[in-house]
Amino acid sequence: MAGGSVRGPGGAGDAGAGEARRTARTGRRAAPGRRRADTVPALDTTVPALVVKVGDYPLHHGGLGAVRSLGRAGVPMYALTEDSWTPAARSRYLREALVFPTSGREPAEALTTGLLRAARRIGGPAVLLPTDEEAAVLIAEHQPLLADHFLFPRVPPGLPRRLASKQGLHELCAEHGVPSPAGAAPRTRGELLTYAERARYPLVAKNREAYQRRSAPAVDGTTFVAHREHLLRLARGWADDPGVVLQEYLPREDAEDWIVHAYVDADAAVRVLFTGVKMRSWPPHAGMTAAACTADNPELAELSAQFAKLVGFSGILDLDWRYDRRDGRYRLLDFNPRMGAQFRLFEDDAGVDVVRAQHLDLTGRPVPSGGRSRRRRFVVEHVDAAARLAYLGSDYRAPHATSRADRTELAWAASDDPLPAAVMAARLVRPGARHLWRLWRARR
Repeated sequence: MAGGSVRGPGGAGDAGAGEARRTARTGRRAAPGRRRADTVPALDTTVPALVVKVGDYPLHHGGLGAVRSLGRAGVPMYALTEDSWTPAARSRYLREALVFPTSGREPAEALTTGLLRAARRIGGPAVLLPTDEEAAVLIAEHQPLLADHFLFPRVPPGLPRRLASKQGLHELCAEHGVPSPAGAAPRTRGELLTYAERARYPLVAKNREAYQRRSAPAVDGTTFVAHREHLLRLARGWADDPGVVLQEYLPREDAEDWIVHAYVDADAAVRVLFTGVKMRSWPPHAGMTAAACTADNPELAELSAQFAKLVGFSGILDLDWRYDRRDGRYRLLDFNPRMGAQFRLFEDDAGVDVVRAQHLDLTGRPVPSGGRSRRRRFVVEHVDAAARLAYLGSDYRAPHATSRADRTELAWAASDDPLPAAVMAARLVRPGARHLWRLWRARR
């Protein structure tokens, strides 16, 4: 069984009861227009959910998306947060913010102790929703300890760590015949210098391991490397074992960036799977999704489902693929063994997204099948503002972009939940200035 199951009375009455509890707690009802427009499956509102994160990044829209997605359906929502004034902590759909600041450098025992403390506070089994690789790895590697307190998909304990590792993922791709970018993972400064001389530029630098990016990051996320001198400048501050993966960069005029989100059950059956394409990213052409749209891609859907089955993964997955027009092949860039920050891009006409699918499955309820994916766009407002400026002088045009969407989902702003966007804006000033300073230094 995938983390066990807890059953409640079920039905639409549960959702109504959840809404009544929210009204009593907040004194407000969800915006009527929005609730009528949304199709929400009947989830078991007796089973809460806990958003789990490891690391200090309070401005995370994926966790907020999970709080809203399940909270609107009446599920009691909890979240581990850095403090009580993160955007997710101020959502009207969050029952309680469990303040548990972490850096990612703590020993596993301290992190699991925090999870068990949260379980006692919640008072009953809760569905776990990790928002980052570290949280996914922690849960997978401590399943026996957590199983009596939480519901989560069961996976081979070492698999999420290997999938989250850029080198581990490359090895799995080679093992199963799935294309991935050519590259190297130098283990010594000598290997790095040798690679720098023979590499084909430009390339992309990424931190090699999940936890290493918190304790000793080589780069601040995915980093575009233009030439040899650029790589050597970056490497000045690296340790003898750089902890970095250097991958080929496909020219943007020959490439398409695709997104796949899915939920796979304990029997390796894909319950929902969605495909979409990035329209803009930040940093441009190499970073996080700033704007994306849905796009049906049966070939990529099949490739993703088969790879998940081959490696034995179950749970929510978020894949980044890059299509190379020169040879007609998709290359797997990232396999994130958890929900993606932009998962709310995808929802079918039954109202199911990957987070709702996991909650339905782990509580023993059927996941509606055969639903058609809605035509949607997703925009991360504060990031896309900068990305739009960066793309003004570019000849890049996102392929298969939806010309007309049924709905545009914003990462932060929501008429029925306005406070998180205001908190985000207030907290953005300092990290935004720091990020611009880093970009200026990198260009220098």
